[in-house]
Amino acid sequence: MSEQRGFTLWFTGLSGSGKTAIAKVVEQELRDRNLRVERLDGDIVRQSLTRDLGFSKEDRDMNIERVTFVAKLLTRNGVAVLCSFISPYRARRAKSREEIGEFIEVFVECPLETLVERDVKGLYAKAIAGEIKNFTGVSDPYEEPENPEIVVHTAEETIEESVAKVLAYLEEKGYIPVG
Repeated sequence: MSEQRGFTLWFTGLSGSGKTAIAKVVEQELRDRNLRVERLDGDIVRQSLTRDLGFSKEDRDMNIERVTFVAKLLTRNGVAVLCSFISPYRARRAKSREEIGEFIEVFVECPLETLVERDVKGLYAKAIAGEIKNFTGVSDPYEEPENPEIVVHTAEETIEESVAKVLAYLEEKGYIPVG
C-alpha cells in the first residue's frame, strides 16, 4: 500500500453556506477509500480548543491560527484534514496556506439572500435585527477568496454535486486514489 499524501481541504464561506454538510460527505467518501481523515469544524473546535475566544477580529484570527497549527501537524503526518471555518479574512487564510503547505481552498459560495431564507439556526434574523454583533456577512466583513482551487455554488448545486467537484479535484491532482 502506498503512503497516503497529507493535505488540508479548507472550506470557507458564510454561516449556513454548507461547509460542514459538504465536509461530512467528503469525510465519509475518504473513509470509504480507507484513507486517514480528520474533520475540524468551527462549532466543535470552539467547544474545546478555542472556547476562550470571542468573535473580535483578533479572536477570529487566533481561532484560525490554532486550527492551522493542528491541521499542519496532521497534514505532515499523512492525514487528509477537512477544515470547515467561516475564516472571513483573506490574509489569515493566506497565512494558513503558507504554514500548512498542502492547502486546498474550497470556497462554499452562497448568496446572502439564500442564506437568510435557509437560516436554520435563526442567526441571520437576529444579526439583521442587531441582536448579534460582529456577524460575518451582515455586520462584519467576509472577504471572498480570490483564487480558490475549488468553488462550489450551494444555492444551485446539490450537496452530491458539490462533493463530486471536490473529489474530482483531489483525484485529478493525485491527492487521493481514483474511486
